[in-house]
Amino acid sequence: MKADRETKRLFVGGLGANISEADLRNQFSRFGEVSDVEIIARKDEQGNLQKVFAYINIRVAEADLKKCMSVLNKTKWKGGTLQIQLAKESFLHRMVIQRTSQHTSSLVQTVTVKQRRHPLRSKAIWGWNQ
Repeated sequence: MKADRETKRLFVGGLGANISEADLRNQFSRFGEVSDVEIIARKDEQGNLQKVFAYINIRVAEADLKKCMSVLNKTKWKGGTLQIQLAKESFLHRMVIQRTSQHTSSLVQTVTVKQRRHPLRSKAIWGWNQ
């Protein structure tokens, strides 16, 4: 069963103010292997806590992910009401992918140019010897 596991990034909103990384690891490890937990607390201009949410990276099978979301979503837990969904791709992650693909495509273009030159040289040499 472990072969069909994929790493997913979950957004977990509606967390209580006193939530800890260990709390989230324990809660989500029932469904898969938690590799990373990032808790973010947003405050207003006066320094009052407005909202607490987290991103969790979890290696999980698709069936276990659905079970996790159906069991935990909209449940009250440690002073908050959980809102769980697949995280949207971050801007920085998109930039890394875009730069990697641009670098790869420039390498492909370079190889293509070199491949075009090589057959032309061989034709010129081959035609010259006949």
